[in-house]
Amino acid sequence: MTEVKINTEMIKLDSFLKWASIATMGTEAKFYIQEGQIKVNGSIELQRGKKLYKGDIVEFEGKSYKII
Repeated sequence: MTEVKINTEMIKLDSFLKWASIATMGTEAKFYIQEGQIKVNGSIELQRGKKLYKGDIVEFEGKSYKII
């Protein structure tokens, strides 16, 4: 599991995907989310604006990213 440090209390899912270098652009992040390729805490997440907090786990292509 990769740990990704954020500098704020909360980050939106699409911004997190860019911050963690999962997506290079917002349109790429949007595509991954709309296609159901992103899981947050074990559930498929379809909301780009989903608020993520420290301790949340994002999964993409078999890799896990924990927000710290």
